[in-house]
Formats: sequence, C-alpha cells, structure tokens
Amino acid sequence: MPRMLDVSDEVRAEIGDEEADRLLVGEDAPRSYDCTSCRTPGDPENDRTSTVLFVGEETAVLAFAHATCIPSQVVSVSEEQLQGAVRSITGDSPAGAGGPGAAPQNVPGGQAVLGITSGLILIAGELHPALVVEPTAPIARPGSDGPGDDFLPLLIEQGFIPVTDTSEVPGVLGGWSVLLAAGQLHAVLQPGNDGAGQVAWWQAHQALSVTDGWRAAVNKTQRVLIYAAPVGSIGQQPREDLLRDALDKAAAAGKLVAAAMPLAGTPGA
Repeated sequence: MPRMLDVSDEVRAEIGDEEADRLLVGEDAPRSYDCTSCRTPGDPENDRTSTVLFVGEETAVLAFAHATCIPSQVVSVSEEQLQGAVRSITGDSPAGAGGPGAAPQNVPGGQAVLGITSGLILIAGELHPALVVEPTAPIARPGSDGPGDDFLPLLIEQGFIPVTDTSEVPGVLGGWSVLLAAGQLHAVLQPGNDGAGQVAWWQAHQALSVTDGWRAAVNKTQRVLIYAAPVGSIGQQPREDLLRDALDKAAAAGKLVAAAMPLAGTPGA
C-alpha cells in the first residue's frame, strides 16, 4: 500500500473521491514512476509522492512526482502544451534542444516572440537556476502605435523589479510560476484574469531541455530566477560566464528586471 502518496484536495476535486481513494489504497497507483519534475525514479511505497494533474481544454493527465520536487496540485495548461507534456512523460518525443527557445505568446503589450535561455547564476556562493527572457523585437504598450519599447515598464507594472546589482537574489513574484514537467521546461505562468487560475505568459512549442545541473539546482531551491531585458540587450551567449557578463552590462545600463518564481503550483511568498 502506497502509504506515502499525497492527493491534494484540488486534485481530489478534479478526479473524484472514488478515484482518489483507489489511488490511496494502491489500486491505481504505480509501483514505481519517473518523477514528472526531476525525471529520476520514485517508489510510492518508500518515497513521499505527489499526484500532479495536468488539465487541458479536453484532456487531463495524472502524473506522479517526488513530494520534495513538487507538491500535489492541479496545473492548467493549453491542450497543445499538455500533449507535449504527455509525449515527454511517456518518452514518445525527443528532448527539446538546449539553449534558447522562442514561442509567440501573449505578453504584456500584445503578441511577441520571446527568447528563453536557461543558465545557472552564482549569487553569494550558491548556484541559482535562471531563465533569461529577451524579445526578438520591441514590444509596444496596448493601444500605442509608436516605435517605442515598453517591455520593461510593462513588466514592472506586473511586479518585476529593476535590477542594478545581479549579486542579489530578486524577490518572489506572487501568482507567477515556472512549469517544469518530465524534467523539461514547458512554460512560465502568470495569474489569469479575475482569479481564473494561471495562464501561460510564455510556453514552449516543444519542451525545452535543461542541464542536469540546472535541474539539480531547481530541485534544491524550488525557485527559478527570471531575468528580462529589451531586445538586443543580452543576445545568445554560448557560455554561462558570458551570459552573466551580459546580465551585468544590462543591469548597469538600467535595462534589466527580475523576479523569482516557484515551480508551478507551489505557494509564492
């Protein structure tokens, strides 16, 4: 009997009491699983295990994770994103290419293409998992027809903080989170309108792989640092030391904002 399995109230509400009880007594629970976050093996008999329900427009998928990686929760995603997560969980698709990825998304200011680069940032002797966001073109404020770039002001209005010193860890942005499923990066989520849960601010067309070191760091901190800069400020840097130098230069020029975000569904500070 998987005594260490956790089915949260929100997951129970979605799958029903009968199915939740079957999971708890071991009828429908796996004897082993690959954690949907870190991708290492888990055993609900011996490891504290979370049930994680991914819910799309037409499909719902129940996955399992180490409780130390992610709590039991319901994660709302697009149907396309959910199918990508299913392929990653079942191993039916190749891992996404590492390095920068881009996807058209609704961002503050309208449609844009956001580039995402993952890397480790050393702050006060500790490695922090980070994502660097940079649009491929200027982003104008809604209703504006001028050539100006309002990307940073719009993010500041969302709660991002201007960065002048990258040696300090940014504060947690409430309501936002990073969706890491099957050990791959799927989306950055923001609060929906009128308390309607989270929606994707950025999501990958194909799940993006992250390094083992990045995954180990996020499993330790349970948070991801998000840095954002206007187009042309960072560029595609081939090494993490060059990425850090580019962040330092953007901060010195007043062209960098940041926030820390928990893994999807975990409480924000």
